[in-house]
Order: sequence, then C-alpha cells, then structure tokens
Amino acid sequence: MTARRPAGITLGACLLLALGTLLLLVLGAGVTTRADSFGLSGVGGLSFVVASLTFATVGALITTRVPGNPIGPIFLVTGVAIGAGDFAFQYADRALFIVPGELPGGSVAAWFQNLGLPPGFGLLALAVLLFPDGRLPSRRWRGALWLALGGIALIVVGYGLRAGPLDDPFQNVSNPLALGPRGLMDALSGFGWLFMAVSVGLAALAMSVRLRRSRGVARQQLKWLALAGAVAGLAIVADAATYFADLRGIEGPREVLLGLGFCVFPLAAGQAILRHRLYDIDLVVNRALVYGALTATLAAAYLASVLLLQLALNGITGGSGLAVATSTLAVAGLFRPARQRIQDLVDQRFYRRKYDAQRTLESFGARVRDEVALDELSRELRVVVAETMQPAHVSLWLREASR
Repeated sequence: MTARRPAGITLGACLLLALGTLLLLVLGAGVTTRADSFGLSGVGGLSFVVASLTFATVGALITTRVPGNPIGPIFLVTGVAIGAGDFAFQYADRALFIVPGELPGGSVAAWFQNLGLPPGFGLLALAVLLFPDGRLPSRRWRGALWLALGGIALIVVGYGLRAGPLDDPFQNVSNPLALGPRGLMDALSGFGWLFMAVSVGLAALAMSVRLRRSRGVARQQLKWLALAGAVAGLAIVADAATYFADLRGIEGPREVLLGLGFCVFPLAAGQAILRHRLYDIDLVVNRALVYGALTATLAAAYLASVLLLQLALNGITGGSGLAVATSTLAVAGLFRPARQRIQDLVDQRFYRRKYDAQRTLESFGARVRDEVALDELSRELRVVVAETMQPAHVSLWLREASR
C-alpha cells in the first residue's frame, strides 16, 4: 500500500499533464507560430505525451509489483519531467504567440519548459546503472552514478538561473529567475551535459560488463535492455545529427523519432524486470535483424532497378511508369527467396547452434527415409538427439509389438 499511493499519485499527475497538453495541441491546431520550428508542436508534442505516459505507466507497475526497486520511481520521475516540460512548452506557445496576453505566466512556462527533457538523459543513465535489480554492478561504479546526478543538477542550475534571453523559440523572453551571469551559467550547463554524456557511456559499459558475466534470467533481462538502448541510442544520434547539421523543415519528424525512441526503453525494461515473456527476446532480435536487412536489401534493389530500367527504356517509352511497375514486380518476386537467404545468414552468423541443429535434423530426416534396420535407426536417433539437444544422458525405449 505504501508504494501504491505515491505511484498512483504520480501516474495521475502525468495523466493530467497529458490531458492538458492534448487540449492545448487541439486549441493550437492550424495556427503557425515561431514555436513550430522547434518541433514540439503537433505530432512532435504528441509523441512526448506518449513517452511521458509510457514511462509513468511502466514505472507505476514496477513500483507496485517489485517494491524496493528504484528503477520504478526513476521512470515515474522521468515521466513527470517529460510531461511537465511538454505541457509547459505548449502553454508558453499559446500564452506568448497564439493568443498573447490571454493566459498568465507565459514567461514562467517558457522558462520551465527548458528544464523538462534534459534531465531525462541523466535519469536514463541511472536506470541503466541500476538495472535490473536496483543495485550497482559493484561499489566502483558509484562515480558514474554521481556523475549522472551532478550532470542533472548542473543543467538545471545553468538553464534555470542564467541571465538574458531564453533559448529558441522563446528568445524574446528574458529569464524571470536570472541569478547569475550568462557566461558562468552556460559553463555550468556545458559541464552538466559533459557529465551526463560520460555517465551514459559508463552506464553502457556497465551493462556490457554485466551482460558478459550474466547467465540465465539476468542475461535475458539484459538482452531486453540492450535492444532498447540500441533503439533509443539510434534515435538520439539521429536527433543530434540533424540538429548540428542544421537541417531545416524536419524538426517535427525529428522530435517524433526522439519521443517514440524513448518509449522503447521503459517498455523493454519493464518487460524484463516484470519477466513478462522474458525469453521472447531472442525471437525479437532475430526478426529485427532479418527484416531490417531484408528492408534495406529490397529498397536498394528497387532503387537500382528503377534507375537502370529508366535508362534502358528512356528511348523506347519516354516515361518511368513501366520501369516502376517492372521494378515493383521484381522486388515482390524477390521477397520470399531473399527473406529465406537472409534468415539463413543470420542464423549461421548469430545463432550457430540453432543453425547446426536444423541442418542436423534435415540430414537425419533425409537418411531415415531410406533406413529400415531398427538398430541402426536407433543409434542414429540417439546421435541426433545428443548433437541437437545436448542432454546429460540419452536412452531409447522401444515397446515390443503386441502379439
């Protein structure tokens, strides 16, 4: 009961923030403002609503079903931070740009929205360091934990107290709580980002060490987290690359990718900690490898065939319709054989035992059709079972035919 009450209150707060954010998104639909270039309007803001509710829901489940595990409260705090930051952004957009002067506290909301998402990276580092049982791998990893906490504190102080205008898109608003010179506060926030980046790297290293040493259930749990970390990491790298490359016009899709990438992390971690269908991770990874490679292969084949056929048929048809139709049919015909070939390559490279066992069974099935000697068949059957299942002992009992 002690754990359920704060978990329920926190989850309820996230739901209220989500409803408020959705209301502001609906009211501001169709209105173009300066904040639209930041990517949190429309579907971008909606994706962070989903991320907030995902973290809060999984955190509540872990807190109530696995009491004492700090990952549950960490996810709850992360959900509140993301939801509050998203709501503050939408509120500031409406108060300052859509209907200026109609709502109070627009400047404070613009100040607060900058403090919601950044601490989330440090909180994720804490979750990875403590995964899956809520304890560090050893005492020497305490430095990584303090780096994450210190990074969060420095970013909050640096962003929250620096003098001068706020960041884009609210650069026309001066910080209402400015207490320190901008240069000093920027330095603090810069060190905060550095500390958080180092803590994330150390958390990934700690997970790798744990995965290498783990066995049984713990290994399956760490596989789920590794998969989630890979997806979230790709989303973060893609977001950072497009930001520093200064690519205009893709802010919305970029934020959607980042928000949905965050959702994978709590879902996978919650499934691992709660041990729901824990051993499905091998199938998930296998399918991800196969269909990821298949998609890339078919896309490359389609583009190459379209270009080649356009060059070849340009003088005959003068258009690209025939080339597109022919390429589509060719790629459709390649789907099944390409998928089977890629599946064999993935099994051979990453699932060697499964691949060898399958080949052994296929060979045994071919031989047994021509084998009539019962003694020889029994011997071969015991050999196949020993090679594929690797049991400690094999025995075969044959019931005598009724007379």
